Amino acid sequence: MVWFVLVIVGLVLFSVLYLRGADLSQFDGPPIPSPATPPSAGHRQVLERFREMLPGMKSARGRGRLQYLRSMMDGLSDGRDFVSRFVPVELDGVRGEWVLAPGYDPQRRFLYIHGGAWIAGSPRSHRTITDRLARLTGASVFAVDYRLLPENRRRAGIEDCRAAWRWLLDNGPDGPAPLDYAMIAGDSAGGSLTLGLIAWIRDVGLRQADAAIGFSPSTDVTMSSLSMRSNIATDPLLGPMFSWMAKVPSLLLLWMTWFSSRIAPSHPDVSPLRGNLAGLPPVLLQVSEQEMLLDDSRRYAARAEQAGSPVVLQTWPHMVHVWQIFTPELEEAEEAFANVAEFLSSAGIPVAEGGDL
Repeated sequence: MVWFVLVIVGLVLFSVLYLRGADLSQFDGPPIPSPATPPSAGHRQVLERFREMLPGMKSARGRGRLQYLRSMMDGLSDGRDFVSRFVPVELDGVRGEWVLAPGYDPQRRFLYIHGGAWIAGSPRSHRTITDRLARLTGASVFAVDYRLLPENRRRAGIEDCRAAWRWLLDNGPDGPAPLDYAMIAGDSAGGSLTLGLIAWIRDVGLRQADAAIGFSPSTDVTMSSLSMRSNIATDPLLGPMFSWMAKVPSLLLLWMTWFSSRIAPSHPDVSPLRGNLAGLPPVLLQVSEQEMLLDDSRRYAARAEQAGSPVVLQTWPHMVHVWQIFTPELEEAEEAFANVAEFLSSAGIPVAEGGDL
């Protein structure tokens, strides 16, 4: 009996001290009041679109659910007209696609890392965002096609993003070329990879990005922030998909995350919030006040500011997770990209004239 108690105590301590890590609740901000004004009409159309998609997700089982999610995400680009050209790339171990708007500058390069909970998403699924960034910045946007779970380990996707950055420093869409400006952006899981990447770039001494952007980024997979549970009911996308987490003990969630990724949830490679946030480039974070990942951004911004790194946090009422993907039909998405343009300009990065803003 004594040995059993000691084992249980040991497992709890391992979970708390190693898997979860330090308590970061001191970086929580004050509660955000409920929205006082309604969203745009386009937002209601987005919600209707999600309501049509979710029954298929819930009815699918096992591998079929994963395939449905991947197909659903890639279908976000179907039937759309894009200004940019999409050029597939598979060179030097790097996979993805160039997104090239008319008049693109090969010496101005932008790495985009898609979201999808590390199990879904692709350069195709996020073409509305990459096309918009290409037109907005005049840069050559490279959307990396990193390896996903569960076919690959979590580390594989991280390494793919690092390899893409090394390659992008020396190569433009037309081959080797000098580099004037370099930027990184990502959403959700891709936002996590973005924030982890800029810390790795600093640590290994590579040419750093001139700016980084996170759209509704995941910054802490220990899932210890308040909004991960308190915003389940107000998050129209992540809430229905991940409401089951509220019924699972937090220590068990930590073990599940560890087993699925083979990396401790508290490790900065998967939880950039918990790493060294000093000496980073300017970072813009955009997040909805109603989504589960709200406090991931608020905590990251508070810690980065304390560490002396320049960070801009922007929150939107009502919005769904990564609402920027619904451009141009969603008014709030266009507002978000207008703010991206302002942020990049403030970081000394030219924004393309005629960027449709």
